[in-house]
Amino acid sequence: MTQLSVRHWTPKHVARWLKEEGFCDYVDLLCNKHRLDGTSLLALSEYDLRSPPLELKVLGDIKRLMMSIRKLQKQNMDVLEELGVPFDGLSPSSSGSNLEWLCNGDPGRDCDSTNTAPVGEEYQQYTNGKYKQQMRRLDPEYWKTVLSSVYVVFVFGFTSFVMVIVHERVPDMRTYPPLPDIFLDRSILLRRMCSLMGTVFMLRCITMFVTSLSVPGQHLQCTGKIYGDMWAKLQRAVAIWSGFGMTLTGVHTCGDYMFSGHTVVLTMLNFFVTEYTPRSWNFIHTLSWVLNLFGIFFILAAHEHYSIDVFIAFYITTRLFLYYHTLANTRAYQQSRRARIWFPMFSFFECNVNGPVPNEYCWPFSRPAIMKRLIG
Repeated sequence: MTQLSVRHWTPKHVARWLKEEGFCDYVDLLCNKHRLDGTSLLALSEYDLRSPPLELKVLGDIKRLMMSIRKLQKQNMDVLEELGVPFDGLSPSSSGSNLEWLCNGDPGRDCDSTNTAPVGEEYQQYTNGKYKQQMRRLDPEYWKTVLSSVYVVFVFGFTSFVMVIVHERVPDMRTYPPLPDIFLDRSILLRRMCSLMGTVFMLRCITMFVTSLSVPGQHLQCTGKIYGDMWAKLQRAVAIWSGFGMTLTGVHTCGDYMFSGHTVVLTMLNFFVTEYTPRSWNFIHTLSWVLNLFGIFFILAAHEHYSIDVFIAFYITTRLFLYYHTLANTRAYQQSRRARIWFPMFSFFECNVNGPVPNEYCWPFSRPAIMKRLIG
């Protein structure tokens, strides 16, 4: 078999080669079921092994099999050239790790075609930055930003309506006194903020609806209130929504204690400031964290929420922000159909954002010396 050219191998030859390389367990799958011959073996990639219809599950076997295939490819470079199959030293085609997925879930173009530095005459253009500019170009997709804005506005309105519902079910303070509290008795960026804020507040709607807590302090004058028909509930919801649920605007609500919406907003703004400003802006980052923590402190000091409300709000907001940006920056979800099924909104908003959003800013005027010292 070793004297016969790989291009003339039949599935039986491939089966014998697999046995010699120590992959007897895959002979039936590759040779009998899928009739893999010598030519198709040379064109095989790691992406083919991981994806349907093969779907190999053992990572060690996948890596070892690919090493053997690459060794065989290297020994048959002339055959690959005649077949017109490119060989980059890793695999004859895209391994799937850099494959870009389209919004409909179909595999699209290979990102290596733009991320790999060109050779020859084009190398000078690469060093001049033209390819880097192409790599950093991001499609703002304004219509998705508008859609996410509509989403967060709708959720805010729905939250207001739920606050009207829970106001009707406030426990009587004489029967359920306050519980003891040991603590105190850019376009893409806007899209991400709206989607994250809307998702957290949607979760808040669910927790408020399923859990009714007694008021956290005696100073709060809260009793169950019946608004009558659906039209009255909607009018009250519009009043809460238009006033952003703030007491300063004349809005007074009860029952919305699990979990703190003010903490969500403060924490989300803080994380967006620290994530999307240059790392050298230490003063801005420190100030943002100080304001975030002071805001949480004053929410607790006012006894408008239990400590658990604030803690859960801070925890959920930070975890959701970090998980979202980890997936968005690493683009790991592109290779997982399961991620696109379980997180359809995330996949929809982020499918065309190629990598992290760069923290680059320019000043329209000369910065004063004091500004240079403060924010670098």
